[in-house]
This record gives sequence, structure tokens and C-alpha cells, in this order.
Amino acid sequence: MEFKDIPWKDVVIDTKEFTIFNDGVPVTPGHELIVPKENSFRVISICMRTAYTRGAEVVRTTDATGYNIGVNCGLSAGQTVMWPHVHLIPRYDGDMEDPRGGIRHVIPDRGNYKTSPHYKDVKLD
Repeated sequence: MEFKDIPWKDVVIDTKEFTIFNDGVPVTPGHELIVPKENSFRVISICMRTAYTRGAEVVRTTDATGYNIGVNCGLSAGQTVMWPHVHLIPRYDGDMEDPRGGIRHVIPDRGNYKTSPHYKDVKLD
């Protein structure tokens, strides 16, 4: 993949193995994409580790209070650029009414397992 073919142009960091871009349509302030230069498990693993490390740094150095790391794999999972990339999404107190469930919110009404009717038979205590 040629980096000229991707829609993100605002480079934050460029290394031999990956490039970090600001997301063109950020979910929250500071949303970044860590994009491997090689589609291999080794380099994607480096991107995941980088997202984890950068997320912790964002929490330490900004007003973010948490972060999500995500990868969309396939059209049914919402992938729109068919090249692997890792999303780092800083989270902020109050950025949504009730964030419990985290990544489960990718399917409407499935996020909060304590209040969603989809989990009514699940014993939580």
C-alpha cells in the first residue's frame, strides 16, 4: 500500500514500521490511527503496543481519563480503509452519558450489559 492512497494526511509520527496520523473524522479529540507499513502480525503487534503506550501517555499528560484501542476488520465490522490500522481513542469524563460496556457500544443498545434488555438473563452479581 502506498501512503499516498490513504485519506489521512496529518502525520504525527513516522517510523520505519508505522505511521501515526490524526484521524480525519475523530471520535474524540486526540483520536489517532497507527498504520503499519507492512501487513504482518509482527508489525501490527508493534502498532497495538504503541497504541497502548501512547494511550497511557495521553492519560498522564492531558485531560483524557481513559482510552479505547480498536481495530476494524472487514466491512461488517465497519472497516472503510482496507489496510490494517489501529485506532487510539482518548476518552474523557462525560464524553458519553454511561460508558460502561466500552467497545460493546459498536452495536446499538448492546453497550451497557447492566441496562440493555439483550442481557436480561445474565446474572451479574
